Amino acid sequence: MVERAQTPPASGHSQPTCLPCQELALAEAVANAEYDWSKATDCRVSMKRHRESGECVAGQSA
Repeated sequence: MVERAQTPPASGHSQPTCLPCQELALAEAVANAEYDWSKATDCRVSMKRHRESGECVAGQSA
């Protein structure tokens, strides 16, 4: 069975989709499903760095 990342509830406005954010969220979900806490943490750190880098098209929310 494959774990899927949960999408956050819709807020009043929609944000553009960011492929790297989606890939990192999926990788984190897979790591959590495999009980690989170190890898899941690495994914969260990478996501935060990506969002702060200015390359993220989804903005800096979250």
